[in-house]
Amino acid sequence: MLELWFDFSCPYAYLASRLASRFGTAIDWRPMLLGGVFRGIGAGDGPMATLSPAKREHNFHDMHRWAAHFGIPFQMPEAHPMRTVRALRTLLALPHSRWPSAIEAIYAAYWQRAEDVTSDAVIARALAGAGVSADDIASAQARAEDPAIKDELRVRTDEAIALGIFGAPAWILRRDSGPLLIWGQDRIGFLEAALAGWDPDGGPPPGGPRPFLEAPPAKPGATLDVYFDISSPFAYLALTQLPALTCATGVTPRLVPILLGALFKQIDQVNVPLLAMPEAKQRYIGRDMHRWANWWGEPFVFPAKFPQRTVDAQRLCILAAERGFDPGVKLATALARAMWAERKDLEDRSVLQSVLEASGLPGGWIDRTGEPELKQALFDNTAAAIANKVFGVPTFIVNGTQLLWGQDRLELVAAELAR
Repeated sequence: MLELWFDFSCPYAYLASRLASRFGTAIDWRPMLLGGVFRGIGAGDGPMATLSPAKREHNFHDMHRWAAHFGIPFQMPEAHPMRTVRALRTLLALPHSRWPSAIEAIYAAYWQRAEDVTSDAVIARALAGAGVSADDIASAQARAEDPAIKDELRVRTDEAIALGIFGAPAWILRRDSGPLLIWGQDRIGFLEAALAGWDPDGGPPPGGPRPFLEAPPAKPGATLDVYFDISSPFAYLALTQLPALTCATGVTPRLVPILLGALFKQIDQVNVPLLAMPEAKQRYIGRDMHRWANWWGEPFVFPAKFPQRTVDAQRLCILAAERGFDPGVKLATALARAMWAERKDLEDRSVLQSVLEASGLPGGWIDRTGEPELKQALFDNTAAAIANKVFGVPTFIVNGTQLLWGQDRLELVAAELAR
């Protein structure tokens, strides 16, 4: 049985709820109060309260892209986020046999029709449409304020925190070795493999690594800019898959090395976002890096020195990218692998020189990193990233307008290229 921990307020949890039937296993629906989780892990009012305008805009488009990708109807309510405590307590007060249809109905009211789910009348109408009897609805809404129901929601929320959950949707697979947590609607492959016996923290999935291989051909004339800094583990992971993305779509990316620390400073972002996350999310993200490496069959070992100053390495990436995509991605990946798999110090110029030479590029380039033109090129790339609303790496910009963020968005990048 697969547990799905959710709150009606989360759009990604809504998408996950619509995907649950594809796994061919029973779903144990686990309501929790997401605001209670955020407060319980020290995240205040949650990530939405502190999103930058650029990231907020990205997330808005990201929700819609995933909904379109999965073929799920989706509408963002103007009143989002709405308080869902009343809807959650009403659900808890219903007979358990009614939960699957009730959950679908309340989600549809919120995320398909953009209705006010803080209203008892809206909740009742949604439940009635799902076949819940008038008596059951009346009884559940009457009991929603009972201390026992309130306590049950509180206990469930505390259990979520104890499981290491920090957001929604959260999938839990109970194993002899302990509960396995997989977060998000964008890890469906991970879930399917885990249900087939994969330990995502132990090595490649059954049948071997699953690198990015298939994508629809891009629309003629499509373009792709890839903003990156090898100081990011997720940029490293994305770089390993860029040649396959290029082969599958037929689009040759333009590599845009930037200085991530300078970008963060300009947009008032903390210098190392990972270290600013709540402890539960830090632990999960740390595991997630290794899981993606296992999934794609790429080496990954967290560096002995982190963070590292990568300004010289990024300037070398600019020189290589000027020679074309193939030498550019080869050097960028080699430098990133030196940091994220071989635990080397990219602030050591002898390390940079050895990576250059191993990549078939002039070792003498190391002496060019102080050239004013190269310094300016990295400054200009970073300024362009800020102008294009980049807020992290890897960032993919399709056709000069569509921004997608993260190594876990490659299938959406391919879909945008084909659109």
